[in-house]
Amino acid sequence: MATPKIADQFISVLRQEGVERIYGVVGDSLNPLVDAVRRTDGIDWVHVRNEEAGAFAAAAEAQITGRLAVCAGSCGPGNTHLVQGLYDAQRSAAPVLAIASHIPAGQIGTGYFQETHPEKLFADAADYCELVSQPEQMPRILRIAVQHAIATPGVSVLVLPGDIADRPAAHPTGRPSPPAAPGVVHPDETAVRTLAEALNEADKVALFCGAGVRDSHTEVMRLAEAVKAPVGHTLRGKEWIQYDNPYDVGMIGLLGYGACHEALHEADLTLMLGTDFPYDAFLPQAHTIQVDRDARKLGKRTPLELAVHGDVGVTLRAVLPLLDAKRDRRFLDDMLRKHERALTKVVGAYTRNVESHLPIHPEYPASLLDQLAADDAVFTVDTGMNNVWAARYLSPNGRRRVIGSFSHGTMANALPHAIGAAFADPGRQIVSLSGDGGLSMLLGELITVRQHDLNIKTVVFNNSSLGMVKLEMMVDGLPSYQTDHPPVDYTSIARGVGIPAVRVERPDAVRDALSETLDRPGPALVELITDPNALSIPSRITADQVRGFALSAGRTVLEGGVGTMLEMARSNLRNIPRP
Repeated sequence: MATPKIADQFISVLRQEGVERIYGVVGDSLNPLVDAVRRTDGIDWVHVRNEEAGAFAAAAEAQITGRLAVCAGSCGPGNTHLVQGLYDAQRSAAPVLAIASHIPAGQIGTGYFQETHPEKLFADAADYCELVSQPEQMPRILRIAVQHAIATPGVSVLVLPGDIADRPAAHPTGRPSPPAAPGVVHPDETAVRTLAEALNEADKVALFCGAGVRDSHTEVMRLAEAVKAPVGHTLRGKEWIQYDNPYDVGMIGLLGYGACHEALHEADLTLMLGTDFPYDAFLPQAHTIQVDRDARKLGKRTPLELAVHGDVGVTLRAVLPLLDAKRDRRFLDDMLRKHERALTKVVGAYTRNVESHLPIHPEYPASLLDQLAADDAVFTVDTGMNNVWAARYLSPNGRRRVIGSFSHGTMANALPHAIGAAFADPGRQIVSLSGDGGLSMLLGELITVRQHDLNIKTVVFNNSSLGMVKLEMMVDGLPSYQTDHPPVDYTSIARGVGIPAVRVERPDAVRDALSETLDRPGPALVELITDPNALSIPSRITADQVRGFALSAGRTVLEGGVGTMLEMARSNLRNIPRP
């Protein structure tokens, strides 16, 4: 029996780890690996149009499944295309392995055709990056890379010269070590007692939750009830904490709404749970305690009175028996009332005259999409104004997922993320909320969707503008410049690659178009011609920012409504005891 090549061994190890596909563009230095995939059962090559999209797709697959996902790029330009998507995967804590093929090993350092320095290129975007320079390193180095990606979780990169991949394996492949169950970080007992004392002593407590509260919804609700605390959240934390939450007061930040800002700043004690919210200007810079399983995040954004290293769930289960249940609900009830009033004030932006307003208010189709989408739908969201519509209109329920470039903030992520989500769970409804600016950047991925017949519904908010950039200019008091572009007919483009598509210019046609598109099997696209002047301001802005808006004459700024969240806020008010 012939000795397997390094490429064969590489793919065998990936199959042992449960990998079912590799996203990438085939070619030159990747050829030995691609051929090994062709000859191996249980693993496929997913042909994308740009390696950047392959990295995004792998990141989304990893976030949906919680398992390792893999992408690849050929030497030189193939590698450089990968970087953007890998940054997104790393900052989203998605376990991704990237295979960066390289020029022939003997040519490294000579200025050879397409030569780059991948170890330098990927150093900042990866938690582990190493060069396979000889067959004797395999399969050990690949298993180390896999373990780094899973355990961090984050990005590992293996740089593999094409000629090394084509050499015979030096060692048997063997079997991997048994997978380790995810561990739990238990907090220090002294820290738990100190946290309990601080919560007992504070008259007004507010909770601020990020993605680290995943799987801890019950514990956070029990804590909120015990200390009578309003609960705010980040955009990444929204899907894990906002549903079934009678203490919800919305979100802070550039996309924020409701009374979250007031709650955090008026509290005697703010407890940050599983969040590394980057915009420190929105956070109270005093009277704060932080709980996180990653000790590197403690105290990064605001000075702390106490740092607690531990998983949110296990930490709260430890502290709850030590708490004296508070009776005074005045702070909580006041924040709930402010939250409801804030939502009521702005909800008219998407309900008033929407049936006749032209161009279409983007808030309106966003609110309809929330109503019509499946209860377990996966939404992928482009960076920009689509982040605003997702934050304010998509209602979590514990089963839906919302995936975006929420930490890296890159454009063009929604459709490639949808590709990975569709491969990860083919029977699930996948909805890409795409901006026309983001879609145009990686427009070729519509061909990928058609080629693989993916069950992706692409909803394009087409306002012929970079809306978020326009908003940023207005905040700075600048007239918008180079943010608008000529109209593009994305419906015709989609039809041209074989995807059923409909273009909607009137609001009274939006519901039927979305409903029919969501109900049909396979890929489909809805293009919504929306108002470029429908911009959304944050829930709390400074006086300087207000002056900036005033200086930007000729534009209409609308505070976006928040869809069914207003109903939830009003429902929560009904739970307030009456005197």
